Amino acid sequence: MPFEFGGGWIEVIAGPMFSGKSEELIRRVTRATIARHAVQVFKPAIDDRYDRVAVASHAGRTLEAEAVADVRHLRASLLETTRVIAIDEAQFFDADLVPLVLELADRDRRVLVAGLDLDFRGEPFGPMPALLARAEVVEKLTAICRCGRQATRTQRLIADEPAHEDDPVILVGAAESYEPRCRACHVVLRGARTSPLFVA
Repeated sequence: MPFEFGGGWIEVIAGPMFSGKSEELIRRVTRATIARHAVQVFKPAIDDRYDRVAVASHAGRTLEAEAVADVRHLRASLLETTRVIAIDEAQFFDADLVPLVLELADRDRRVLVAGLDLDFRGEPFGPMPALLARAEVVEKLTAICRCGRQATRTQRLIADEPAHEDDPVILVGAAESYEPRCRACHVVLRGARTSPLFVA
């Protein structure tokens, strides 16, 4: 970091899938570790796409992490000596993550949060909007759309077709189910269903 705030602070890394959020989180945690700060890294247990107990980027980099079922479990796992707390895939946690992150920052901790700011429908995702609004540092990353423009959204595909707006918000997946899209190329099926795109 080129600067520090008084006491603790919150940094949020947001963007669509394949924009490098986890990669950036790993980079910041690595620098904090080199600086000999006591660090804990957490991820939601639901996200086991690449590694059950590590933050993993799509590029293949990994960082050891503790998988937690919910915010209560995350809180119980925190050590008093920890100075830097990193949380990946924050969109999968419930709204209780926000007061915990605020509390940690108020207790002089540096909190790094990475996650999708928008769900597959292009709507604000989980606790991310509230965290973005309260963070001292926000970095919004983009990916590359199939048309070559900057992608800010995540396209969900079911059998190679755009997902329907009524499909479940949470569906853990990677390149087989998602791709980055720009605003113009992002498609969500709306209205009455014309094909059986229900997700189990």
